Order: sequence, then structure tokens, then C-alpha cells
Amino acid sequence: MNTGSLDLKSVGPRIRMMMPLLTPLEAKVVDTVFGLRDFNEDTTLKEIAGEAGVSEAMVVKITKKLGFAGFREFRNAVALYNQLPTSEMHQELSPDDTSEEIIQKVFHTSIHALQETLAILDVAAFDRAADLIHRARQRDFYGVGGSAQIARDVAHKFLRIGIRSAVYDDANMMLMSASLLGGDDVVVAFSHSGNTTAVIEAVQLARKNGARSIAVTNYDTSPLAQIADVVLCSTAQGSPLMGENAAARIAQLNIMDAVFVAVAQRNYRAAEQNLQRTMSAVNSKRKDRMP
Repeated sequence: MNTGSLDLKSVGPRIRMMMPLLTPLEAKVVDTVFGLRDFNEDTTLKEIAGEAGVSEAMVVKITKKLGFAGFREFRNAVALYNQLPTSEMHQELSPDDTSEEIIQKVFHTSIHALQETLAILDVAAFDRAADLIHRARQRDFYGVGGSAQIARDVAHKFLRIGIRSAVYDDANMMLMSASLLGGDDVVVAFSHSGNTTAVIEAVQLARKNGARSIAVTNYDTSPLAQIADVVLCSTAQGSPLMGENAAARIAQLNIMDAVFVAVAQRNYRAAEQNLQRTMSAVNSKRKDRMP
């Protein structure tokens, strides 16, 4: 990893995205580093190994597994990342927090997730996703639980500009959908962990039938990301009370809001006309429009 040209905001997210590839012991070492309040460019390899209860050789091995040349490059990158103003935004929620503290922490966590997601977002992948959605004959969105809610929000936005899509949140329905897709179609799969079996199996079947696939996930090393044609990654730090999903959901919605605008831009006149038509169709249902 070339830290000289690296956006420092992306250091934390890129390390977090690699965590699923680590063993529990290796992950514990990384958590130890990020848990040290006084971690800086002078922190020694021996200190980290002692704090984590592992050998120095293992610490070096982990830093290389994370994409760094060695411990020194890893230490310098993390130390600089920790000095960023945004690194102070993520604060753990506590049962003893006041209402004001809860509001501040929840909002700051979401802002933090947005800023770091922006730092790691692959523009080339973003453009490719917009092209696939724009050109597709059929667009099927897959997601389970909270991810299904993101899929529905995105489908609603696209319908407003005349881009029709279908949302599936049931394992059997996703497989039925995938069995009918072909080379002119695209699947957009939402999964925070990238490990949701129902979504992965449906994407595999869709791809087998020739459809293209877009994964929206928090981990670019996840099983879902590995099989997708295009990967759009969000990033969010975990919290015992909120988990990662809450802040990641905000980041994924923003990614897809941007994709929505990019798709609309590809045929702006049609998008504008369809937006006027769909808005006109529902205006009569607004209370402030009724006589």
C-alpha cells in the first residue's frame, strides 16, 4: 500500500474491509491497535506484540496481510489516520449517555461513515454500475431484512424517473427471478455483510443465466463481492448498541442516490419528463392539494 498517495480517510475503512480475511486472533491484534489511545508513530512493534499477546513476527505478518509493506508503514498510516478530525466522530454509545450525547454520537457516526465511504468509493465502478442499470432491460433488486428496505427505497427513486425495477426479499422469489434473467438484465444485490446466503445463491444463478450483477456491501472481500461484476462499498464502524448496519445503511443510501442521479443524467430529458408525469400522478393524494 502506497501511503504517500493514499487518502488518509480511507486507511481505517480499507483495514476494516480486510477484517473478514483475518483469523479471530489476527482480528484481535488489529482491534488492540485501534483500541490504544496513545498509539502513534513512536509505538514499537514490541509494544503491540506484548499488548496483544502475540509474537512480533505475527504482527508483521498481519500488517502485510492488510496490504502494507510491513509494520512501519502500517503504524505510520494508522497514526496519521487517528490524527484526522473525523476519527474523533465515532464514539461508542453507552447506556449512561444523556439524550444530547446519544444524538451527537449517532449523528457523528453517520457523518463519519459518509466521509469514509466517499474516500473509498471507486468512481470507475460507480460509472459502470450506472451504465448497467441505465442499459438494462430488467433490473431486479435483492436484499433481506434491512437491506431489502434499502432496495425498496432505491426502486422507488428509479420509478420516479421511469426506470422500472423489481424488489425481492424472499429466498425463493429471488431464485425465481434469477432463473428468468438473461444477458440484457442486471441484478443489484444489497447485503451489509456480503455473506447472506439467499442473496449470494440468487446472484450466482442470475450470473449463470448471463445477467450482470452489482453488489452493494460493506466488505469488498466478502463472498458476494467476489462473485459480482461491480462492487460498490460502504464503510461503517461497529458499535455494541447500533452495530455497523445503521451507519452503513445511510452510506449505502447515499451511494445509490448518487447512482440514481448518474442514471438520470444519461437521459436527462426522459428522466425529467417521467419525473413530471409521476409527480403529477400522485399530486392528488397530497392533503395540501385537496380542495
